[in-house]
Amino acid sequence: MYDNSRKRKDVRYMVDKFIFDVDGTLTPSRQQIDMDFAVFFTDFCAEHDVYLVTGSDREKTIEQVGEEIYSLSKRSYNCSGSDVWQGNENLYTSDWQIPKEAEDWLRAECRVSEFPLRTGLHVEKRPGMVNFSVVGRNATLGERKMYVEFDTETKERIRIARDFQMLFPAIQAVVGGETGIDIFPRGKDKSQIVDDFEQNDILHFFGDRMDPAGNDYPLKKVIIDNDLGMCYSVKDWKHTWKLLKEHD
Repeated sequence: MYDNSRKRKDVRYMVDKFIFDVDGTLTPSRQQIDMDFAVFFTDFCAEHDVYLVTGSDREKTIEQVGEEIYSLSKRSYNCSGSDVWQGNENLYTSDWQIPKEAEDWLRAECRVSEFPLRTGLHVEKRPGMVNFSVVGRNATLGERKMYVEFDTETKERIRIARDFQMLFPAIQAVVGGETGIDIFPRGKDKSQIVDDFEQNDILHFFGDRMDPAGNDYPLKKVIIDNDLGMCYSVKDWKHTWKLLKEHD
């Protein structure tokens, strides 16, 4: 966790660092980046220090943003910072595994959900974390939209995440993307990446789930509480594009 006793040295040497969530911020959830936005964002990456932080694994992130953007980013914090890459070099990978009793509880929740559809891969294990989805990671875009409507009405994911944390206090559960819940050891959320930045860096963080139940919230909180920079809550990738145009 960030040491808030560190002080910035000299405003003359402050450097802007741009940190981006992927799903819902740079791309539609689980989909590829818009081609026109990709052209703009590739140029932005070439001119600025850009970092990616996402709950997705490396393979899925490259599929979404493309090889060029991935390689142009200074660092990619996959799996909420538990699998860290600099280009093709793996800098760190967590070996954490979810306890069996916690996984069994999630599978039981999947079985009793009132949402009628199951598509498979409901507990997806990634380096240092798990992504849980009632509808399943194999859902089509249409099936995902069905679950989004269901979850918007019932707030099922918020309820599951809350109940999970009450039963397993050493493990953190936060709503991520459109259909999932990200699960990892407490404190190993996106906020863990801040220690990789220098004292004089000004962090600009863009994310679509900065609400207290969302997986962007922990990083937002550390940045704001420690006066490390600015956070931009976006509605979608189009909103991100608009803000970046205004910045330049």
